[in-house]
Amino acid sequence: MHTKLLKKAYILSLITIFYNMIEGGVATFYGSQDETLALFGFGLDSFVEVLSGIGIAHMIWRMNRNEVSKRDSFERTALKVTGSAFYLLTAGLIFGATSSLYHGSKPETTVIGIVLSVLSILTMYFLYKAKLDVGHKLKSAPIISDANCTKTCFYLSFILLGSSVIYEIFGIPYIDALGSLGIAWFAFKEGKEAFDKAKNGTLICNNNC
Repeated sequence: MHTKLLKKAYILSLITIFYNMIEGGVATFYGSQDETLALFGFGLDSFVEVLSGIGIAHMIWRMNRNEVSKRDSFERTALKVTGSAFYLLTAGLIFGATSSLYHGSKPETTVIGIVLSVLSILTMYFLYKAKLDVGHKLKSAPIISDANCTKTCFYLSFILLGSSVIYEIFGIPYIDALGSLGIAWFAFKEGKEAFDKAKNGTLICNNNC
């Protein structure tokens, strides 16, 4: 039973990685084509999540071989790289939003953002519930923590959906820039959490678990 659950957790981590790769590619392509800063930032966030997902997959792979109590050097390095990438993303989005507000830039359309965010909400909710179920059955703090990271992506999708819908229906200026600032806030938070986990090293679950 234990082995089957770890195998399921590993498969879920791989699904997360490949989904974020596809989502990141689609979001950055259409975000740049339609000049949609929120969608473009959402795509970059997905690419950073891939780095985080690789660290999680590696951890679960180790758990399948031996009991794991601490992060190894690969996982700590992955967390530091992920944290740095999130901080760079935060700075880039703030700069982009400031520039967009100053120049009065507006997206051509946010339809792709609506479609992609709805798909992401459905996918991340499924992954969150599945990871949480496996984590509780294994009584594994790392897997439960990973589920909560997926829940953050779930909430992030609502920011993209909200800003995309509001702009598409009402055409409110600067709403896209505000949406990208919301994504920047989540990116900063995720960056801080990544560095905290790398510094701590132990596999403990926070209060969100």
